[in-house]
Amino acid sequence: MGTNYYRIPTEAELLERKARLEKMVAELDLSPLSVSQGFTYDNPDGFDRYSPWDFFTQDCEVHLGKRSGGWKFCWNFHKNKYYSDKATLEAFVRSGRIINEYGEELTPDEFLEMAYNWCTDGWDSQTYYKERPQDRVHWIDYSKHQDTFVDGLRISSSTDFS
Repeated sequence: MGTNYYRIPTEAELLERKARLEKMVAELDLSPLSVSQGFTYDNPDGFDRYSPWDFFTQDCEVHLGKRSGGWKFCWNFHKNKYYSDKATLEAFVRSGRIINEYGEELTPDEFLEMAYNWCTDGWDSQTYYKERPQDRVHWIDYSKHQDTFVDGLRISSSTDFS
């Protein structure tokens, strides 16, 4: 068991998104084709179709990482989509609000202090399987699933957390 943490927009950012959503809804095409396509339109950045709601909710909840008992805090770098090192991570965290998976809010500084100090002498995947080879499953290639480290932060090899 562990606890996941997320960055959500500030109220001001959500109000800007809400104003854009209201404008998009007011300008919706009400033709039969638009209705049949679920009021979506082409994404200018790709082949997908998006609704006004998709633009409102896009990146509304960005997973930052997870703390688990006995393990160093594990950061989710999203393949460097939002941040790529400790400095850009801190700027991103401070640009929004922080909640855990239970909806409890922390200040950005409270979150960073907790994450940086969580189980600093705990496990990471490299030392865990080196010291506990009996836990390895013979058919898994563990080299593809090793944590990496950036500026002393433990980074998950996956962006999919549970």
